[in-house]
Amino acid sequence: MNDHTPDPATEAFLSHRNLLFTVAYEMLGSAADAEDVLQETWLRWTDVDLAQVRDRRAYLVRITTRQALNRLRTLKRRKETYVGPWLPEPLLTAPDVAEDAELAESLSLALLYVLETLSPTERAVFVLHEVFDFDYDMIAAALGKTPAAARQTAYRARRAVDARRPRTPVSAQETRAALDSFRSALETGDLRGLLEVLAPDVVFVSDGGGLRLAALRPVVGADKVLRYMAGSLGKAGGTLTGEATTVNGNPGLVLRLDGGIDGVLAARVEDRRVTRIYYVRNPEKLTRVESETVLAGR
Repeated sequence: MNDHTPDPATEAFLSHRNLLFTVAYEMLGSAADAEDVLQETWLRWTDVDLAQVRDRRAYLVRITTRQALNRLRTLKRRKETYVGPWLPEPLLTAPDVAEDAELAESLSLALLYVLETLSPTERAVFVLHEVFDFDYDMIAAALGKTPAAARQTAYRARRAVDARRPRTPVSAQETRAALDSFRSALETGDLRGLLEVLAPDVVFVSDGGGLRLAALRPVVGADKVLRYMAGSLGKAGGTLTGEATTVNGNPGLVLRLDGGIDGVLAARVEDRRVTRIYYVRNPEKLTRVESETVLAGR
C-alpha cells in the first residue's frame, strides 16, 4: 500500500480546490479572504460522511458558498470603514484563463466592481449560476432557499449587472491597444495624448486603502481624470514605468515607480474608448501580481 496516497476526502478537496478558490474569490473579490474560506471549507469537509455524499464537487461548492457568504458579511463591515473606493484584489493569471472568454469576463475588475452593488445572496446566486452554471436546485441547497426563490434572485441579480456592464463585448486586443496608449503617455508624461482614447465621461476609480495616495471618490470626465493623473505623477517624484500583463484573465498594466510596484491598472473599453479605469494601489492588495494564481471555471 502506498502511504502517500491521499485519503478520499483529501483527494476530492484537492481535485476541486482551484474551482473552490475561484468561486470564493468571485464572491469576495479578495484572494486572502478566499484562502480563509477554503481553510474553513476543509475543516467542515473533514467532518462529512462521504458515504452520504452523492456529488462531492457540488457538496464542496455548497460548503464554500456558505462560508463565503459568512465572510461577505464580515467584509461588508470592513468596507464601511474603508478609506476611499474599494476595488477587488487583482490576480496575475495564466494565459488559459484569458482563453476562456466567459471566465475572463466574470473575473475582470470591471465586473467584480459591479458585483459589489449586489446583496451577498444576489452575488452568490449570480456567481454560481451565471459564471459556473450550477442549476437552481444546487444553488437552493447551498443557500437554504427554494429553487423558485433562487431563480427569482438570479433574475434580479442579472438585471442589476446587465444595467451596469457593457452591452457589446470588446476584444482583448482593443483593450490592450488602449492600455498601450496609457503606458506610453505615463512613461513620456504626455498625458494629453490620452484624450484620443478616453471617453468624455470616463470614470477613474483608485484604491489606496488609506495606505497610498488615491482619490477618495471616483473622478469623472476626461479633463478631470487627466488633471488628477498629472497631479499624481507630479507627486510621485520618481520614474514611472508600465509592464503589460494579464490581470484577472484580462489585459492589465503593472505600474512601477523606480522599479517597485506602485499599482495595477485595468480598464473597460467601449466603442474603442476607455470608459472606466481601475487603479489598485493598496499594497495589501498587490501580493498576487508577481506569481500566477491558478483559477478554474468548471
